[in-house]
Amino acid sequence: MDDKAKGKANEAWGALTGDEARKEEGRAQQRKATAKEQAIQKEKTSQAKKEARQAERKRDGQKVKDEGLLGGVTDSLSGRDRGSKS
Repeated sequence: MDDKAKGKANEAWGALTGDEARKEEGRAQQRKATAKEQAIQKEKTSQAKKEARQAERKRDGQKVKDEGLLGGVTDSLSGRDRGSKS
């Protein structure tokens, strides 16, 4: 059983028996479980953003490599594209 479910069970048991301490313990367990879930989700989001930045850098690097340092600018004196090998 996960922590959130345990907390709900404790809160319900406390409500049935009139045990306020047990009810509060159950609420605290639920808050702790929620905070843990949020931390896990935040880490997943952070990792996804990191991977996206790496993919963008790789894509941009490949674009520069494909187009050359001048970005596909043509040679105006010869009339040839700098990327062509004629």
